[in-house]
Amino acid sequence: METTTALFYVFAAILLFAAFRVITARSPVHAALYLVLAFFNASCVWMLLQAEFLAISLVLVYVGAVMVLFLFVVMMLDINIDALRQGFWNHFPVAGMVGVVIALEMAVVLMRGFNLPTAKPMEGASATMPNTKLLGIEIYTHYLYPLEIAAVLLLVAIIAAIALTLRRRKDVKGQDPSQQVRARKADRLRIVKMDAVRELPSAPAAPAADAAAAAAPKGQA
Repeated sequence: METTTALFYVFAAILLFAAFRVITARSPVHAALYLVLAFFNASCVWMLLQAEFLAISLVLVYVGAVMVLFLFVVMMLDINIDALRQGFWNHFPVAGMVGVVIALEMAVVLMRGFNLPTAKPMEGASATMPNTKLLGIEIYTHYLYPLEIAAVLLLVAIIAAIALTLRRRKDVKGQDPSQQVRARKADRLRIVKMDAVRELPSAPAAPAADAAAAAAPKGQA
């Protein structure tokens, strides 16, 4: 067995194990970390296929950005894992059977694509170009319209996500930055000019005995 084939089986086995642990781990943080491991092994498989651009993109985009965001969101939210995992193992056999059926159907559909003829060596300037440059030439020449359609779909998804976050809800308190920017000094502080008032000194209080004598009837005095 060649070294490349052995490495492929090792990376593929670790990838399957990590993907299985993503759905069976009890902690969401552990599940996210197993997903990071799965992405790393998938990038290693891409490297074995000499698709270094896809491998680096997978590491930078998914592991470096998306999974870090997942970890922050999971650690910030108070998720009741016990309530979410109720009945998980009861439905696991049915879910496993559905996954196997989907994998077999995809294998049947893609079986013809696996039997590729021997690739011919490139001729001319293409033989000396790096893989990333060749991929860019293919994308922006033969697949320009599908790329633009994908970009429009992503733009629509971004606009929809922003629109959902701007919905007004009664149970959520928030701030309006536009009103904060338009705030003036007169709205926050009012200066009032008034004349000074001098208080007169009060008379000294009478002794307690004199006060009691004054309050008693004249016959008793």
